[in-house]
Amino acid sequence: MKYDLIVIGSGPGGYVAAIRAAQLGKRVAIVEKAEAGGVCLNWGCIPTKALIKSAQVYNYCKSAANYGIEISGEIKPDMAKIVSRSRAVAEMMNKGVMFLLKKNGIDLISGFGRLAGKGRVDVDGTVYETDAVILATGARPREMPFMPIDGKHVISSREALTLTELPEDMIIVGSGAIGSEFAYLYASLGVKVTIVEYLPQLMPLEDEEVSKAMERSFRKMRINVMTSTTVKNVTVANGRCNVEIEGRKGNETLTASVVLSAVGIKSNIENIGLEEAGVKVERDKVVVDEFYRTTAEGIYAIGDIVASPALAHVASAEAVCCVENIYGLSPEPIDYTTIPSCVFTSPEVASVGLTEKAMKELTDEYTVGRYPFTASGKAAAAGDRDGFVKLIFDREEKLVGAHLVGANVTEMIAEPTLAKMLGATAHRIARTVHAHPSMNEGVMEASEAALGVAINI
Repeated sequence: MKYDLIVIGSGPGGYVAAIRAAQLGKRVAIVEKAEAGGVCLNWGCIPTKALIKSAQVYNYCKSAANYGIEISGEIKPDMAKIVSRSRAVAEMMNKGVMFLLKKNGIDLISGFGRLAGKGRVDVDGTVYETDAVILATGARPREMPFMPIDGKHVISSREALTLTELPEDMIIVGSGAIGSEFAYLYASLGVKVTIVEYLPQLMPLEDEEVSKAMERSFRKMRINVMTSTTVKNVTVANGRCNVEIEGRKGNETLTASVVLSAVGIKSNIENIGLEEAGVKVERDKVVVDEFYRTTAEGIYAIGDIVASPALAHVASAEAVCCVENIYGLSPEPIDYTTIPSCVFTSPEVASVGLTEKAMKELTDEYTVGRYPFTASGKAAAAGDRDGFVKLIFDREEKLVGAHLVGANVTEMIAEPTLAKMLGATAHRIARTVHAHPSMNEGVMEASEAALGVAINI
């Protein structure tokens, strides 16, 4: 049997690509060596959020008296049950993807797929013919030579998802989204957490004001935040991890029950036949054009293996763009300046577009509007007053960056993202009537602040 398209990898890039092609009437197969849905659904985005929700519920219970609710008896987390719920959520999502593949008539081929010549894909010794191949093989946690992962004492994000007993203390190396989310999770559940970050600020990709706000929030949770600090070596002795660091105080050694390595990801591009097929790779990434064509005819690549933001929603967007281009629908290339990014801590963090530092490097002609949630009636009623909305506008008053910290801002970021994509101005956003009381009023209020006409701050 010959396919129109074979997709290797079934994560949020792969399965979306397969379904879009099937919608266009193509004969499609998807090759997956593990669970359908990839890392995101099974070992990343979804199960992590399930764990975090349990932590939030635990915190709600502990602070119930603040809302006039009396809870008697001891409140304590049961990590085994928390993990069990998380795995059940992941399994449910996995079944959802399986249903979608079946509904769209997509063949699921289990095994390790690799390129085997023009129009050929080898899956564990069986060769399938196809007109086109999309590589969507994703990524895995990066392992550093000075911090070897043993899965017990030094762990990756995958093991961090399934700890059925809470450690006494934990050192997290790296403060990006993964490191910060696990720091919030485990600190909320009573673990003594230390974050070690090589760069000068927590959450180094975020706006500086956001990073400072989150560092204050983490310190209130008694998380020890160490920025501008290098991990030199990690060893294990007598059941404890010894972490040699070099920071502002010079050289010292930290100890903890568990070290979580959250230092980024590595593309899954080994042994999939790239070199033999003539697919060019640079710096661990497959080289593609704006429509995800590789240097080999008929072979495409999307998601974490190309040089774009390693985010699930980016992979899905690339999948649609790639497939629609293959089959002649002339899609617009993705605008990577309008990609939202979210960190699911509490308070949450969400951003899109330029940081103020990046804007300042381009020009001095810009305006910033800020709205603190301390002024929000909805935030006060909910008891979540931490955080703010920060909007950056260019000389023409068009939105170029949005940076939010607070409750539910990962939902709120959709409005600034759409506004930026459409080229909305501060005036347009400020004059868009927002429901009251709502957290989303903060976007309107920040726009008014940028125009100098703010009423409620």
